[in-house]
Amino acid sequence: MNTKLGFLHPGEMGISLAAAALNCLDSVYWCSQGRSSATRERAKQFGLTELSTLQEFCNTCDIIIGVCPPHAAQEQASAVIATGFSGIYVEANAIAPNTALEIGNTMQAAGIAFIDGGIIGLPAWKSGTTWLYLAGSHTTTVIDCFKKGPLEIKILGETIGQASALKMCFAAWNKGNTALQTAILGTAEVNGVRAALEQQWDIFNPGFTRQTHHRITDVARKAWRFVGEMEEIATTMQHSGIPPEFFLGIILWVFLPSM
Repeated sequence: MNTKLGFLHPGEMGISLAAAALNCLDSVYWCSQGRSSATRERAKQFGLTELSTLQEFCNTCDIIIGVCPPHAAQEQASAVIATGFSGIYVEANAIAPNTALEIGNTMQAAGIAFIDGGIIGLPAWKSGTTWLYLAGSHTTTVIDCFKKGPLEIKILGETIGQASALKMCFAAWNKGNTALQTAILGTAEVNGVRAALEQQWDIFNPGFTRQTHHRITDVARKAWRFVGEMEEIATTMQHSGIPPEFFLGIILWVFLPSM
């Protein structure tokens, strides 16, 4: 394929998607402007083509996939608009559907074809572990870039916000469940019944305690990444008529203390 696909920015998840796309494309691009040496080494390791400025990157790419911490999504989109980019932009960050709609409206007004995206799962190194959900027009062009890789793509429809809503709901269950278990264990520890609780967990669900410890440890390692995501989940809940306080509380009690 001659499609020129670029990633902003190839972190742990983004690099796996870029590597998956190289099964179909001759080149996949990344922008090194302002990026760390670790990102540069990662991009070099997997054979991405470096473009040194965002302007050069946007002038070169037909499709841009944005994968960054959610707090940076709007700033990143604004920077792309400022270059005069006129291709397809896939907003694949963990953001609320109303945030996606706001970004999408701004980009479409600037002549950019906008696709709402949501990534669910682990980095895409093997089949059956990672799904990219898309909502919007022009999705066929994006699908063609990943036909031969392990990434699985599903189309939800043309309504911007659907993919982000699914991502938010899944993350609310996944990360929210881990936060709830952390709070429960903390409460049990304070009241001197943690060991008894864990024994009871394993009676009902053998191995549950070990799985819970592993999940909490894994989340603590990258807690800084989830503060913005919890804020976006809370926003999603609030705009859906659901009280957002639980997920705002998670930020204060679980994720910020872990940072």
